[in-house]
Amino acid sequence: MIDKSSASLKDVLSQIKDGSTIMIGGFGTAGQPAELIDGLIELGIKDLVIVNNNAGNGDYGLAKLLKAGAVRKIICSFPRQSDSYIFDELYRAGKIELELVPQGNLACRIQAAGMGLGPIYTPTGFGTLLAEGKPTLNYEGKEFVLENPIKADFALIKAYKGDRWGNLVYRKSARNFGPIMAMAADVTIAQVAEVVELGELDPEHIITPGIFVQHVVSVAAKQPEQSA
Repeated sequence: MIDKSSASLKDVLSQIKDGSTIMIGGFGTAGQPAELIDGLIELGIKDLVIVNNNAGNGDYGLAKLLKAGAVRKIICSFPRQSDSYIFDELYRAGKIELELVPQGNLACRIQAAGMGLGPIYTPTGFGTLLAEGKPTLNYEGKEFVLENPIKADFALIKAYKGDRWGNLVYRKSARNFGPIMAMAADVTIAQVAEVVELGELDPEHIITPGIFVQHVVSVAAKQPEQSA
């Protein structure tokens, strides 16, 4: 019997080792798997490379992971917001590396990895510092920059509900990067508000099929979803 559900955050997170590359879902705090992140902090895992749209908000979730000194490098689109003071402090002190990726490129590079594609050409970033040292191509009179796929050892994502096979449904904007990150990681761990019985999820509403998910953990959220 296939059963990917677990009641223990520690059990599923213990497979993550120092130096891992981890995709973390979320657009700001919407869809951010805060309980999984807290579990990482409790395990004391270090030297991580994190892929996320942002670089943390306040001292919650991802920002808390940065503050714990667990992250060596972050790959993201929006490292600076009004409340990104933890990242700012670390970056200015030379304690964290940043790879800045335009948001559309970030999504496409993750999708390319999830679909088994090689590098992709994009017009975004051509002629800027982001394109320095990268191959370019003129196609039908337009300039493109070659970007590599972004793949991860693990993806930590948040969904609304899941079943024991790993099928997931999301709540509104909390979906964001979750589906494509699940496709681009070797191991996907999804936190959900509820694990339901097989057949309870409408097949037409399943966004991430269980083939892309290895673990489903039911947790009680510590903070209500913002902007979702």
